[in-house]
Amino acid sequence: MSDVATIAAIAKEKAQALGIQKFDVCGSTVDEASVQVDQGEPKQVKASKRSSVMVRVWNEANTVGVTTTSEVDELGLELALKTAQEASAFGAKEHVPDFSPEATATLDAAQSELVPQAEIATLIDNLVQTEAKLMDAHDAISGVPYNGLAQRDAQRFYLNSEGAMRQEARSSSSVYLYSVTEQEGKRPRSAGAYRVSQGLDQLDIEGCLQETAEKTISHLNYQPITSGKYRVVLSAEAFLSLLGAFSNLFNAQSVLDNRSLSTVESLGTEIASPLLSVADDALHADNVGKTTFDDEGTPTRRIPIIDKGVLMNFLHSSGTAKRLDAQPTGHANLGAKVTVGPHFYHVFAASTPEQTYSLETAENVVFIDDVQALHAGVKALQGSFSLPFDGWLVNKGEKISIESATVAGDFRDLLKSIIYVESEAELTPGGICPRIWVDELSITGE
Repeated sequence: MSDVATIAAIAKEKAQALGIQKFDVCGSTVDEASVQVDQGEPKQVKASKRSSVMVRVWNEANTVGVTTTSEVDELGLELALKTAQEASAFGAKEHVPDFSPEATATLDAAQSELVPQAEIATLIDNLVQTEAKLMDAHDAISGVPYNGLAQRDAQRFYLNSEGAMRQEARSSSSVYLYSVTEQEGKRPRSAGAYRVSQGLDQLDIEGCLQETAEKTISHLNYQPITSGKYRVVLSAEAFLSLLGAFSNLFNAQSVLDNRSLSTVESLGTEIASPLLSVADDALHADNVGKTTFDDEGTPTRRIPIIDKGVLMNFLHSSGTAKRLDAQPTGHANLGAKVTVGPHFYHVFAASTPEQTYSLETAENVVFIDDVQALHAGVKALQGSFSLPFDGWLVNKGEKISIESATVAGDFRDLLKSIIYVESEAELTPGGICPRIWVDELSITGE
């Protein structure tokens, strides 16, 4: 991608020639490669380089036109500006988006660096060896049907006609393994794990392999579970999956659209156990995908969402912030309309609890590792969920795999029923979070 100053100069020149006074441009280039293997052979090798650029133009009547392009050369930018200019005649008259008041504010965060990508052959060799080790971990493991080793470089920029100019670049590598078993007279069992880092050299492939093997083997001796109410421990991934599914709770756009479990009056009220705190922190030290500004050029920062159980902030774009008399929080995504989305959750214990719990001593506790079918089992506007899960019934440290079951409840009740937030956190693709203990949830066995 060209330097942002070059793109800005071209955009300014073309806008002037077209009589455009007010515009902005936001774009990204992603260069990625990924490999998959099957029984020791490469199954899929993908490499792609794609650009996506969003151009917005305001006309004299202050309505806005939006268009996308994949070209940032002179011809591509000229065409995009012209198309957006024509589209502006049909722009919405109400709640017209504007520049972020923070688009020219100083970025405090340090820039990430791109790291050199490894050869495709290196990725394949690594994954073939890992697959073989995983299959050797136990006789019952028959295959690793889902696996992947990927690396990507992402570059982003934002500029506008008032002189805002920002750009950033970052690299990431990730590995995913998901193994299945075959045993005579028994159901196939499966489990997976994921790791991410800045570059292939730092990627914990061995840790991913060990976790996948241990989980898969632990599911071999499964038993049905009796339906009823159980004390439940949610893994980091399970809790963050639910938090993401009900993120309308703290999404300002959802609140304004009446598509949220919260209202404007919910700020400052207790929505969770006082043991729980949640922040959205794009700049968290453990976030490999750090982003220093959003699609409107607003700097990202740490935003406390829940503090000791109290709802502190909504996530905002500049438009929602203006309508709710708040500050933009750096969570805008540009599209045909501006949407709001989280970056990286940081869930932690708000205080030292009076009582602690441990899987080593707890009796008859359900430990949920992974919830599934979120697209079908979540009623986001009602707060309810009913989801199949992978997990274990734990008795004083002894884990018995649950054959097949669903967990159901209301997310708002779940938040208030939290009795313990462990101190040790785990890194997942969506954030960092410890295990969360919930007093009781409904578990339905087959």
